[in-house]
Amino acid sequence: MISLLKLENQIEKTAKSIDEAKEALLLELGLEEDEVEFEVVEEGTKGFLGIGSKEAKVLATIKEPVTYKAKAFLSQVFSDMNLEVDIKTTFSDDNLLVEMSGENMGIVIGKRGDTLDSLQYLTSLIVNKGSDTYIKVTLDTENYREKRNQALEALAERLAKKVSKTGKKYTLEPMNPYERRIIHSILQANDEVTTFSVGEDPYRKVVIAPKNVQRTPHYKKPLSSYPHPKKQPSYDSFDSYSKENSLFEDEE
Repeated sequence: MISLLKLENQIEKTAKSIDEAKEALLLELGLEEDEVEFEVVEEGTKGFLGIGSKEAKVLATIKEPVTYKAKAFLSQVFSDMNLEVDIKTTFSDDNLLVEMSGENMGIVIGKRGDTLDSLQYLTSLIVNKGSDTYIKVTLDTENYREKRNQALEALAERLAKKVSKTGKKYTLEPMNPYERRIIHSILQANDEVTTFSVGEDPYRKVVIAPKNVQRTPHYKKPLSSYPHPKKQPSYDSFDSYSKENSLFEDEE
């Protein structure tokens, strides 16, 4: 298998003959002859008594580079993981669906789909390298994506009812952007709750909160509830006031 860093649409090979160069290319690429277009760059020469001989050079162009890159990358990853996985691809309208099957696929899925999502992200990087248009990549196994979507939809509806009943917001576990969009989409038309995201990836979470929070109004106390100020005495003249309230401290 060629290096993952060299997954290009074309690869060149030299050999003693054109046929040997083609065989070497197919072996390295892991493809059948009908999956590749060959171009003879140099036919090569035998020379005289082996002197001045020149090898043949052949350029192979992969007919379906998108599916090839995905398969080549994933095949090498699963080989390193000692897993036998059958890989099938469907490519249409810049959308690549990769369906995988085999034993121990739980390892490929990982906890809450973390491993599957990581493989999907890396495959997308490989496939889109050097591409003029963005290709959306989806990896799936054992119909996990649909099952996960259904589980998230049920979770969103259940938590929305809980939040509406208790009036308290609920913060979900960290989710990837795709799963967060599912929660937002399901509850977008809900009249009783609203959703928003908090935190930074990969720990960003969805919060489900009441849409119309009924707050207890704060009323000012009536004047009658405050204590009355102490009634001040009245004085007939300044002299009578000054006798009881000295304006100056007494001198010793």
